Amino acid sequence: MLLLLYYLQRETIASSVKPFSFMKNRALLHSVALSILMLCSGCSLPSSMTSLDKVLQQKQFGNTETDFQYRCTLGAHRGASEEYTENTLAALLAANASPRYAFIEFDVQYSLDREIVVYHDRRMLRLFGSIKAIGNTDFADLSAISGGEIALYEDVIDKLSKKLNIEIKSRGNEQEDEQLVDELITDLRHRGRLDDVLLSSISTRVLQYIKHKYPEVTTGHVFWLTSSTYLPFDELTRKLYANIDESRADYIMLHEANLRNIEDLLTFKPRGKTLVFWDFDDTMYIVHKDLSDRLWGDSTVKTFFLFLFFSAVSLFD
Repeated sequence: MLLLLYYLQRETIASSVKPFSFMKNRALLHSVALSILMLCSGCSLPSSMTSLDKVLQQKQFGNTETDFQYRCTLGAHRGASEEYTENTLAALLAANASPRYAFIEFDVQYSLDREIVVYHDRRMLRLFGSIKAIGNTDFADLSAISGGEIALYEDVIDKLSKKLNIEIKSRGNEQEDEQLVDELITDLRHRGRLDDVLLSSISTRVLQYIKHKYPEVTTGHVFWLTSSTYLPFDELTRKLYANIDESRADYIMLHEANLRNIEDLLTFKPRGKTLVFWDFDDTMYIVHKDLSDRLWGDSTVKTFFLFLFFSAVSLFD
């Protein structure tokens, strides 16, 4: 208990946000922590919450010499893409209904007739056996070729109540990318959903545009393999974080192969930049190292009590 109180006090004082005046009152903090411990003694973690240690064991990146008791929040990469075709309405609705996922990720790009469609690849080959490119095909043809499985953004957005990670698939056309960003943000603002949506991209330029024109929008920088993935040198990890400084992204979204470098990633992670890992299946998760790491849209108050809850339940796990 004393170690828990010390850690909480240290993390809260270190945070640039000071949400609780009662944090200065050690006796009250002790009471809150003790109450949560008592309440959680018979509880188990919700299915959308796990520990980084369990993730490392499941993904076979475990290291017996390390102990990373950090909370992870699970999300659905391209929807429930192990049960349904990725990025389809069926996959997204299943993820929205499943308690396993706290957030849902999907990809968007323009069709030839400037409809925003939910699809990852440039071409339809991998999923539907056609060499036609999404950007060179009208939506009516995309729908016909896919048997109606390629969905419009406007047909899914209102059906999803969970927090969203919308990845913008840049095709290298700066004007087109900016138009897509503008259209999405205008729509999300109109729907009152900007706070619970993160916009991500592999393109540094797209992320810079968002942060310049819409600084209030939360962003994530997507990476697959980097030099630090297989060469865990300190300087390479620092360089990776320097790329995040360039894009000004709030979240760094790395393929799971980068878990082999997890110790350096945690050691050099700047406060206020949050690690997210993804794989080509439906796997995605946020690592909560400190109180600045949160699920976008969550308040500091909610993040604090989730930290307490996870710490308490972990003692009895």
